[in-house]
Amino acid sequence: MTPPQRRRRYPKEQPPSPPPPPGPGPGKQKNPERLFVVAGPDGGERDGDLDLVALIVARADPPPAATPEQSALLRLTTTPLSVAELSAYLNLPFSVITVLLTDMLAAGLVTARAPIVRQTVADRSILEAVMHGLQRL
Repeated sequence: MTPPQRRRRYPKEQPPSPPPPPGPGPGKQKNPERLFVVAGPDGGERDGDLDLVALIVARADPPPAATPEQSALLRLTTTPLSVAELSAYLNLPFSVITVLLTDMLAAGLVTARAPIVRQTVADRSILEAVMHGLQRL
């Protein structure tokens, strides 16, 4: 059996807790202007139709003049990754990732392809072959 906890009859006044440090709230970027720096100026035509599920694969190693974000993208895409995964891994918005990837597509550093969609209905001849094989067992 545990003894009861003692309570003070006249509790000491606690000093007020310090206010939270000024800074970004939850879900806010520290420097929104940094995204413009990452994405670059909007001078060129960008006609890439990148979807959230488009798979990106690197074609080359990062060149010496690549930005840190481009180098990180090239290192991550040695195996196929979707645009949504890249956005999550780099903690950058989808719009910034698409701008970076369309520039890299134009430079020939990466390739983009649509995901492989499987057929919803299996081929009848394959199902019959499996059925006959199981019947022979």
